[in-house]
Amino acid sequence: MSSRKITIEDIAQKANVSISTVSRVLRKSSGVAIDKREAVLQAVSDLDYRPNVFAQSLASGQSMTIGVVTQNFGSPFYDGILQGILLGLERSDYSPLFADGRWNETIEQHALQTFLDRRVDGLIFVGGQLPEADMMAVAQKTPLILVGRKIDSLAENCIHIDNFQAGYNLTSYLLDMGHRNIAHITAHMHYQNTVSDVAQRYAGYVQALADAGIEFDPQLVVQGTLLQQSGALAVEMLMMQKRPFSAIFAANDQMAFGARLALYRRGIRVPDDVSLVGFDDEMTAAYTIPPLTTVRQPSVEMGQAAAAALMNLIDGQPVNLQTFKSQLIVRESVARLR
Repeated sequence: MSSRKITIEDIAQKANVSISTVSRVLRKSSGVAIDKREAVLQAVSDLDYRPNVFAQSLASGQSMTIGVVTQNFGSPFYDGILQGILLGLERSDYSPLFADGRWNETIEQHALQTFLDRRVDGLIFVGGQLPEADMMAVAQKTPLILVGRKIDSLAENCIHIDNFQAGYNLTSYLLDMGHRNIAHITAHMHYQNTVSDVAQRYAGYVQALADAGIEFDPQLVVQGTLLQQSGALAVEMLMMQKRPFSAIFAANDQMAFGARLALYRRGIRVPDDVSLVGFDDEMTAAYTIPPLTTVRQPSVEMGQAAAAALMNLIDGQPVNLQTFKSQLIVRESVARLR
């Protein structure tokens, strides 16, 4: 079997048309007679022709690729956004390339430079820690959409929920259930400086306490890393401080899962002894023991919106991004304080 690559000259010869006609058909240009178009397409099929994408990108100035930098492959929330991006691109001519930033600024910077070197047509950043100045510099030369992160100077490029209001509502729900000593597992300040969604949830927590006339107690706030093990460690830190608490608000479900394990190991019952809430409504949240009260984010829809917005930016079309709504999902991990 010959390994020679099929060229448009081969297609033209088989279809008995000119090379320029083949080129117009492959570019989906108009002005080609129906019979000639059908002959070319049949020849493409018979010869199993695969276009040289690299050559096409050199000719068109577009790579037809989208660079996507996410965080923590395997995280249900971030993977939901990726699923939405895939759904949003599947009917387009664009192919996504993925990189995992792993909440590490150096790794994110390397991924960004790799995508820029590959001449991607646009970029989607899901979360991330790159400084605002870096994001602004990227947006000036490459179409950019940010998901799950709010940067005021790039507000028109950001897709997110109102994390302040969501954090406020979740804390208010615990207050309505009679809790006054509410611990909060947030992210490390290094994350808060760049991950505005977690910082806004913390701000909502603080404001809800203030509005209820409860003095903020820094001993009830522990910093984690957004991963499960940090939730378990956070509970141990709270216990060592010997500051009583009747409820825990974890800034994401991952840390809530870790907190649940640490409470179990100490013989502390949820929700009988301590109520527990998370954030994100990951798929497994409904199947923990007890099922976790949390906040649902429309991750798939956010990913689809990101893909659509980015393609509009690439085409020079206006982008009008909405703030997505979250939903409090009440399950069985919260009990009224007796």
